[in-house]
Amino acid sequence: MRCPTAEDGPAVTALIAASPPLDPNSAYCNLLQCSDFADTCVLAERDGQAVGWISGYRPPSHPERLFVWQVAVAASARGEGLAGRMLDALLTRPAVRGATTLTTTITEDNAASWALFTAFARRHGAQLSKSPRFERDAHFAGAHDTEWQASIAPLPSAQS
Repeated sequence: MRCPTAEDGPAVTALIAASPPLDPNSAYCNLLQCSDFADTCVLAERDGQAVGWISGYRPPSHPERLFVWQVAVAASARGEGLAGRMLDALLTRPAVRGATTLTTTITEDNAASWALFTAFARRHGAQLSKSPRFERDAHFAGAHDTEWQASIAPLPSAQS
């Protein structure tokens, strides 16, 4: 597991495209994540192939938070606990130091993501709370399901 580089952009784009129900980002968005936000992203490789990806950032208006945007695991690596290990690895990054809360958004029907973040919270002795962040009608004009914000706190580094 490592920080991505701009050269990883195409592999990240392909991995996200192969990981529904993730929203496909533009290749340019993925390049920005792999370069400007590399310190808060994780790329997992096996035999030179991208098999896992986490994109995240520290929101400027809430620097105490780490927002996890997307988690993708290649079909060939599913069922191995890779997503949880990538989240744990992300917490060890210097760029995450001082964050007290991990936030993410998840649609109600995304059972895999709810299971991942619930297990993460449990593993780290943290609480997970849930509230609507971007609503179907108010924010997506009915074209996308409500995105629920999952907030997990306190993060392990905040407990020491």
